Amino acid sequence: MSQQDLVTISPDWLRDPAIQSVLLALCAKGARARFVGGCVRNALIGAGSTDIDIAIDVPPDETVSLLKAAGLKAIPTGIEHGTITTLAGELPLEVTSLRRDVETDGRRAVVAFTDDWAEDAARRDFTMNALYADGMGQVFDPLGGGLPDLGARQLRFIGVAEDRIREDYLRILRYFRFSAWYAERPPLTADLAACAALKDGIAQLARERIGAELRKLLAAPDPGEALEWMAQTGVLRACLPGASLEGFADLIARERMADVPAHWPRRLLCLMGGNAEGLRTSLRLSNNEAQALARIARALPLAAHEAGYRCGLEAARDALLLRGEAVDPGALQHAADARLPISAADLLKAGIEPGPALGAALKRAEDAWVAGGFAATRADLLAMLTAQ
Repeated sequence: MSQQDLVTISPDWLRDPAIQSVLLALCAKGARARFVGGCVRNALIGAGSTDIDIAIDVPPDETVSLLKAAGLKAIPTGIEHGTITTLAGELPLEVTSLRRDVETDGRRAVVAFTDDWAEDAARRDFTMNALYADGMGQVFDPLGGGLPDLGARQLRFIGVAEDRIREDYLRILRYFRFSAWYAERPPLTADLAACAALKDGIAQLARERIGAELRKLLAAPDPGEALEWMAQTGVLRACLPGASLEGFADLIARERMADVPAHWPRRLLCLMGGNAEGLRTSLRLSNNEAQALARIARALPLAAHEAGYRCGLEAARDALLLRGEAVDPGALQHAADARLPISAADLLKAGIEPGPALGAALKRAEDAWVAGGFAATRADLLAMLTAQ
């Protein structure tokens, strides 16, 4: 693809009347507003997009005025960096003024606003992300490299890789994440060398930013090669100490054979040898995320039916995949749905005293029922307990 050719996109979101209304409001007084970044990139390769971002060539205070004049919300979610959030129906849209970096420290930047699209593009991370599209779907490539690189599926830092990384060290992790999702060619030698040389800067990053990037990377269809490059450059060790790629390629192969979706907790546990300890803190995981990891870790030493019963179908499936055992979805679903046929009330009626003895008896009954593959009936369990 070349910029001389007229390149257009036509994704569903571009034809959304609410989104078009926002764009018309932003352009009402001569400003130019264009869709930018991931939504344009994904539309060009036929992929969906959940985040629709807009760039505009006026300062943020003018953006606010344009939105309010059209009766639209203008929420200053990042106004110091030029970002105003508005709504297209229920969909939040981030509208960001064109900008250039004045000062960076590897984590955040001080910016100045501009009306130069090439200046705005030059401060972005990768050429395939420095693409813009107007309301008619015409694509603009101010730097001239984004369209050909995307067409070749070649990931490339904009300008000098070291400069882009020093602006924000998270771009090292983003590089490997984008490699996993969008690249079909090997990384450029200079880009890999820059990631290796500047990997110590990862220590400056907030752990939740590192965790978010790793989760997105591990959710890719096959992040194996990207992880290999991370290991070769020392980046994997810098962001996930103790990680090992042993068995990871085998896990991906088993996932394909079982036709199961990518699940980053399963893959993270593979990297960590089944040990979930400390990951909640080191990656700033949410409660739900940490619990998902803990369920898989708990299921790992259990027999398939017990794992399904005690940890749920998904955790049991993940544990079996990690162990290299066959997955029988029907059997796991049966185990997950199984219900102990005896209750505390039954034990009280049988003469077992309330208190610790009752809890211990109920646990003995459950353990025996699970060990027997859920075959024991209520009468069987009562007979076992009263005979003791």
